[in-house]
Amino acid sequence: MTATDRSLELVTTAAQAAADKLAHDIVAYDVSDVLSITDAFLLASAPNDRQVKSIVDEIEERLNKELGAKPVRREGDREARWVLLDYVDIVVHVQHSEERVFYALERLWKDCPELELPADAQASRGKAAEHAKQQQEAEAAAEPGGEWR
Repeated sequence: MTATDRSLELVTTAAQAAADKLAHDIVAYDVSDVLSITDAFLLASAPNDRQVKSIVDEIEERLNKELGAKPVRREGDREARWVLLDYVDIVVHVQHSEERVFYALERLWKDCPELELPADAQASRGKAAEHAKQQQEAEAAAEPGGEWR
């Protein structure tokens, strides 16, 4: 079994919405062969809670406006560290970068086929590591005895 055309349409639209809000490391997996409850998982992350919320809001708005899809369940809003949007056909996980590293959902689904995503979403790969490196450099420069560049 493979993901349905509707699932692929939802994943593509959600991935583009996430990319438009500068999500990091956007990836989607076809989990239809191993799960009976959904066809695909979309994973994305952001370096702070506010951006996680912004990405989630954009995905929800875009899927509703363009495809008439509303989530049947939305969890994790309060903390905005890991927000889950369940559209039945797909499940979207938007995580704070720290949660993304800790829970490493990619390890769980690595044997599932990766779905093709829009170019903007593919370009987001590696952005979390790039952002973390820039943040470490900025913190090191701000330490006592460090010099601002």
